[in-house]
Amino acid sequence: MRPGFLLLLAAAAAVLTSAVHADGNDKVKPDRQGFYQLFNGKDLNDWKPSENPETFSVEDGNMVVHGKRSHLFYLGPIHNHNWKNFHLKAELMTFPQANSGIYFHTEFEENNWPSKGFECQVNETHGDVKKTGGLYDVKDVMNVSPVKTGEWYKYDIIVQDKHVVLKINGKTTCDWTQPDDWTPPKGHSGRSIDVGTIAIQGHDPNSKILYRSIKIKPLD
Repeated sequence: MRPGFLLLLAAAAAVLTSAVHADGNDKVKPDRQGFYQLFNGKDLNDWKPSENPETFSVEDGNMVVHGKRSHLFYLGPIHNHNWKNFHLKAELMTFPQANSGIYFHTEFEENNWPSKGFECQVNETHGDVKKTGGLYDVKDVMNVSPVKTGEWYKYDIIVQDKHVVLKINGKTTCDWTQPDDWTPPKGHSGRSIDVGTIAIQGHDPNSKILYRSIKIKPLD
């Protein structure tokens, strides 16, 4: 075989490899409904924790959130970890007094609470009166959680343009459309529809939460 032909084959292979990586499908394929698993149940290789990385670990196929305040940002290849319109599905369980959250349209920050994006609240029995299924400080579920501590449940987050719908076990708990004259709530200047990645919140050392599935379907 001529050397020139071999070089041509190598170049073609490199182009194909680059295309696969750019597409974000080199590690994970979507299921039949078009959802990509963001958490593989084995490790956190596609995720990056902030200030206290020991808060996050993997045990028995579950993402364990337990420790000092920290946020775990998805920085993997799927959709270049950047979504505007999407449908996210998570399966999780909390322990007594636990507090957590699922952020969207956010970006990695080393310290503090994420300043960009929205938080979908996870809280059944923590002292905060804003409970699971609410869009934190935007459209909250107050006082009574739709689910109980110690039970696995399903959390759907659907964002289409300026429309956000949250569902717990298939029941809508928040349906909110950002108004054209939207002013973000005090203390949350970055809480406005944009683009960004997903993050999981580790709230405090007394909080323990398990996530066994986090998957997403791009809608744009």
